[in-house]
Amino acid sequence: MRTRTIDCLVIGTGIAGCATAYALAKKGKHVVMISRAEKREKSATAWAQGGIIYKSKGTEDPESLIQDIERAGAGLSFKPAAQILADEGPQRVNEILIEQLEVPFDRKDSGEWRLTSEGAHSHPRILHVEDHTGKEIERFFLAFLSKQANVEILTQRTAIDLITLAHHSEDLADRYEAGRCLGAYIYNQKEGLVETILAKETVLATGGLGCLFLHTTNPSGARGDGLAMAYRTGARIMNLEYVQFHPTALFLRKSSKRFLISEAVRGEGGILLNHDGHPFMENYDERKELAPRDIVARAIHDELLRTNSEFVLLDISHKPSDWIRARFPKIHRECLDHGVDITQEPIPVVPAAHYSCGGVWTNLEGQTTIQNLWAVGEVACNGLHGANRLASTSLLDGLVFGVRAGEGIVRSLSKETYAFPKIRPWESKKERVDMDLLFQDWLTIKHTMWNYVGLVRTKKRLERAQRILRGLSEEVRRFYANSSLSDELIGLRNGSLTAQLILTAAQRNHSNRGCHSLGSD
Repeated sequence: MRTRTIDCLVIGTGIAGCATAYALAKKGKHVVMISRAEKREKSATAWAQGGIIYKSKGTEDPESLIQDIERAGAGLSFKPAAQILADEGPQRVNEILIEQLEVPFDRKDSGEWRLTSEGAHSHPRILHVEDHTGKEIERFFLAFLSKQANVEILTQRTAIDLITLAHHSEDLADRYEAGRCLGAYIYNQKEGLVETILAKETVLATGGLGCLFLHTTNPSGARGDGLAMAYRTGARIMNLEYVQFHPTALFLRKSSKRFLISEAVRGEGGILLNHDGHPFMENYDERKELAPRDIVARAIHDELLRTNSEFVLLDISHKPSDWIRARFPKIHRECLDHGVDITQEPIPVVPAAHYSCGGVWTNLEGQTTIQNLWAVGEVACNGLHGANRLASTSLLDGLVFGVRAGEGIVRSLSKETYAFPKIRPWESKKERVDMDLLFQDWLTIKHTMWNYVGLVRTKKRLERAQRILRGLSEEVRRFYANSSLSDELIGLRNGSLTAQLILTAAQRNHSNRGCHSLGSD
């Protein structure tokens, strides 16, 4: 088993992890970033279509963004976090993304930024690169970091467990010490072995948990890995019942995969129609298509039940065809590949699991309740999103609080004295994984979470989910304990635990707020 010691380990290569590494690299710190994917660009950030909040043209007060965040968050957002996002966001976007990285955000012919609106925003303030903003931001970030001599980016590395003083030191007396993270055990997929990375500071930037649900807009790695690892160390976890379902994902009858149809389509004038071709959002909210995501998603859910339909329709075809192809080239190509020409006809859409508003508790610098462990991006919960995330805040959240975490880690590295005890070696098992069993266990999790812990929950549904997941968890525990490691097995272990954490949070919360809707049996 290989062992190495570094300044900082960043688990994840999306915008939050990149922003953290950026701040550390600027100060000359040795950073190792890891991704479980074969390609480092494969993260949820690359799937973010809509854009990133900047600032509206004119004299918009930051307070208006704070108010939008709080309204969308159903009154549960932490105002100091929203204040930081509103105050620091435009500056970070300008100095890092625009000036340093030179991300090619769309401009008008006049040279002005082509700002757009999205649901629950009171002003057009969203910068975008056509309809693949996240992909471009990540591409430019990783290109910059790859040129830094003090940054390593390793792919096909899956974090197994965080190393803590109390759990993994060979000195038995260390079990009485306070929680402290010392790095992580990492599974090298290419070589089939475990590496030990001892880090003075460790950052979770592992993204979300959408793949626990049957229908999701998330990439395959969104399994709740970071949440599960943090929970096993004893870190505080909060607000996991608030799982946001994006209202509009492309409906494909022969596939459960859901391609995201960006919020920006509605922001640019897209209209939701029921199966009979009639607009319906005015019956649910005065803001119609631009209401917050939780309202639009439940409106679609109710409309599907009312009309006994499999999907509703999102129509942007009233706009000029050339404009649609230029504004939404990726969405146009994807839909066309599935036989839908969005310039001529509406898009069949359904809600899908999209974003976790809760996560590992952090302060406003990204510190968790475990010493030397930080969390940024979707895996973290600093209270910004409350009970429902405002559109296009996710990329800005990762940028602003990723940089803040990096700057906090730099200060910590300059103050602390680090000493690493002798760490227990990883004990590998030899039994081969039965991939059919693993696949069936994943199907059980996905169907259970979708049917019973999904968009609308009831006490009886949650109780049924508890019975199913409790039995499955014990099976997975035995399965994991005796089998040889693989990325799929590690993901199943983490997914099983994270599903239970979401379920428990939903059962404990008896009020309807934001993404958490508790219906009657």
